[in-house]
Amino acid sequence: MEKTTLFYVIIGILVIQYLIHQLLELLNAKRFASKVPEELSDIFDDNEYQKSQQYKRTNYRFGAFSDGFSLVATLSFLWLGGFEWVDQFTRSLTDDIILMALIFFGLILLGSSIIGLPFSYYHTFVIEERYGFNKTSKKLFFLDKLKAAILTLVFGGGVLSLFILFYQWTGPNFWIYTWMLIGGVVLFMNLFYSRLIVPLFNKQTPLTEGSLKDAIESYAKKVGFELKNIFVIDGSKRSTKANAYFSGFGKEKRITLFDTLINDLSEEEIVAVLAHEVGHYKRKHIIFNLMVSLALTGLTLYVLALFINNPDISLAIGVSIPSFHAGLVGFALLYSPISEITGLAMNYLSRKFEFQADDYAKKTFAATPLVTSLKKLSKNNLSNLTPHPAYVFVHYSHPPLVERIRNLKA
Repeated sequence: MEKTTLFYVIIGILVIQYLIHQLLELLNAKRFASKVPEELSDIFDDNEYQKSQQYKRTNYRFGAFSDGFSLVATLSFLWLGGFEWVDQFTRSLTDDIILMALIFFGLILLGSSIIGLPFSYYHTFVIEERYGFNKTSKKLFFLDKLKAAILTLVFGGGVLSLFILFYQWTGPNFWIYTWMLIGGVVLFMNLFYSRLIVPLFNKQTPLTEGSLKDAIESYAKKVGFELKNIFVIDGSKRSTKANAYFSGFGKEKRITLFDTLINDLSEEEIVAVLAHEVGHYKRKHIIFNLMVSLALTGLTLYVLALFINNPDISLAIGVSIPSFHAGLVGFALLYSPISEITGLAMNYLSRKFEFQADDYAKKTFAATPLVTSLKKLSKNNLSNLTPHPAYVFVHYSHPPLVERIRNLKA
């Protein structure tokens, strides 16, 4: 089939995005030889720092190879008419619009998952294993993949089906109903993710009575943060890396601690980490992010509604018979530069919010235990201590560790 102008535009977008990404990775990699920042010299000796640098180099080389492979595979699929082949095969099975879309995206996601599986396996069982992070078994690894695939089929397939039904029923106004649908799904996930989804992958148990729970509840009471749900998650069955997170709101809000976090930090440091999370809640960051995310989703859907019926969008990915599902893929590829720009803005805001949450923890609890907890977590996770500013600007949702420490000590 003859290649259209928009076809070459998509090729250009993919190549330019890849080159920019690789340039940022290269700039970041050139700083791997930097010395330990003075603020962190108390927790990193030369051997530990060299291990963290080697871990980053290994991931850099792996990322360069996997990203290059992904680009070549995507460009080849486009150039050789892969989307056209999948579309024609789908049409040979059914002429129902919803079923066609489900089969079309199902086949593409299946192919993508099969191609990506060896890379995911290598990263988990070679790289993460080599540096002492991996704790997952091969059985658990593949079981996680299967569960994730089933959830994608159920939730993704359900949303896509309703998406197309709205398109059939309401014509140009379908984006409004789809926006409300996605808003409802996002709200549901924010409320019930920890209650319904997390248990499919991890065991959550209420934090047992003791000094840690008393310290957390005492702090929560001090700052007027109603908290009834404190859970411990068995993150150690997959990785040695530690984390803690806040989820939900209203009666469904809860704090979840990884068991690795409890093992790695002192009680005072854990409370400091939670004070940071409470800071996000008190400063309305969660609500703000939710509202902005929904606004961006509405904008994207509105623009989609303007172009989805344009046959050139389907032709842009090499599909000869225009359709909703082909138009959706073409639009996603053409819209990706705008998504990159909005992503930059969201990362910038997120870094600002992290400073604000740190400030809240410093004001309502203490700066020193938060500083020591961040240092320990960075050391245990072999985090990048000297990222390039351009890389931070594009990719980081959290400020670099040194900047957070300087802010906390100011």
